[in-house]
Amino acid sequence: MIPVVYFYVFAAILLVSAAMVVSARNPVHSVLFLILAFFNAAALFVLAGAEFLAMILVIVYVGAVAVLFLFVVMMLDVNFTALRSGYQRYLPVGLAVGAVLLGELGIVLGGWKVAPEAVTLRLAPHAANVHNTAQLGRLLYTDYIFLFQASGLVLLVAMIGAIVLTLRVRNLSRHQNIARQVARTPADTLELLDVPSRAGIAVLGISRPKPDRPAPAPAENSHAPDGGHH
Repeated sequence: MIPVVYFYVFAAILLVSAAMVVSARNPVHSVLFLILAFFNAAALFVLAGAEFLAMILVIVYVGAVAVLFLFVVMMLDVNFTALRSGYQRYLPVGLAVGAVLLGELGIVLGGWKVAPEAVTLRLAPHAANVHNTAQLGRLLYTDYIFLFQASGLVLLVAMIGAIVLTLRVRNLSRHQNIARQVARTPADTLELLDVPSRAGIAVLGISRPKPDRPAPAPAENSHAPDGGHH
């Protein structure tokens, strides 16, 4: 009886938090409600006996994805007032698309049929003294090892494709060349000039002041002891 009460409590909080994700005005509040929804979904997994999926949901989605969403929303300077300015104009289109999706869901649920052997499969015996995590790992890495590796390759190709599409060589972009910076010598950036006394302006190519405004006399120790300037 108590697990049933917990199920309805967690399910109700999950539904309310999921509705607040799409209805909250502040995007930061939406991400926080999303984190709450993930925690309640993890609690439902624990009640169903899938503790491994519950921990993965908390670690991956709450600890990585939701926190990433939160940082992105807080760091981006988005004018949400201007973003919602055309809400009423696109409201009929949104209602039409929602009605179509609702009709499709009705068709799917209307044709739903429960298999007679579903009840017996739900009560299928499992190996004794073997945890759920061990059974899931054995199933993934024995029976479905090739499909598991294929899904990993698909994700790898998707990651490489995203990097290739976003990282383009542009003439305006600046890239850091570490090898060139390390191999740079002082002769590449510095030039030593042997400037005679009282002739620095002429040697450096700087125009002299006008005759009516003579330049001030240089100090006695204005030049370096070796007579050179950088």
